[in-house]
Amino acid sequence: MQLASITARTPHLIHALEALSQRGNYQEDGDTLLQELSGITVLVAKKFTNDRTADGLLEAYYLTVGCVSLGISQADLHDSNEAKLAFLLRHGAEYVFQMGFRHIKELSVLPYVAFVSDFDNDPFVQQRNVKALFSEICRADPGATWAGSDVYKRELQDRQNNLRIVECAKWLRKKHFSGPIKDSDLDANAVIAIAVIFAILDDGRIVARTGQKDIENLIRRARESQPDIEAGWDKLLKRLPPEYRPLLRERMGECRNTIVKKILSKSKAKTIIAEIQDFYAGNELDIEYP
Repeated sequence: MQLASITARTPHLIHALEALSQRGNYQEDGDTLLQELSGITVLVAKKFTNDRTADGLLEAYYLTVGCVSLGISQADLHDSNEAKLAFLLRHGAEYVFQMGFRHIKELSVLPYVAFVSDFDNDPFVQQRNVKALFSEICRADPGATWAGSDVYKRELQDRQNNLRIVECAKWLRKKHFSGPIKDSDLDANAVIAIAVIFAILDDGRIVARTGQKDIENLIRRARESQPDIEAGWDKLLKRLPPEYRPLLRERMGECRNTIVKKILSKSKAKTIIAEIQDFYAGNELDIEYP
């Protein structure tokens, strides 16, 4: 997997202010921006840092600089200082700050990992997640380089990918052969792995949760019938909504010469069962035996 490149440079707000300093008469616009940025900094300090200490106000200032810069970076502007300044003056610093913060809040509701639990809906946890992302992405020292916009893009891409995995797993759960699985906790990668592994039997069933007995039966039936694995996987893919098929194909590629090969080999069933339980079934494993 190729990682997104990160470009470190001074914050976009600083670029805009540099363009303002090049104008002949910038006093009025400069005073307006100064007042707006000061007001935002105080509000940030009250909510996120500490408005009663110099360190708290300084940290709030860094967050303000970065959040305004994030708003500018996501506005699809021509990459010039003058364009950034024009955008900032046209909309005002408070509006651009709110744009940046809205991106942070929208990012925070996307799954950090492909695992869902009731814990994620706790208001305290949600607020903590917003604060952590706000600090991680938006903290920007005006005199130093800042990679916040690239970090945001990378984080957005990762979380959108996690969301696709979660949505795919939810779909598979609804189609589980013995009826929909309605547990609030969801180990999405495990659901997908289980569905891929059991689809090798080519019996048309969608399996989204398993237990030790099911795994034992899978190994026994696969070794007895030597099923057409590709045909079984093709049936599963055709039942899936198109947007989930690339994800399942990737998982099939990972399983083809690893766990599936072991299932069809003469490896000890006990060893394979333990491997599926430990590395594939995750939290989607029904506990059947004491």
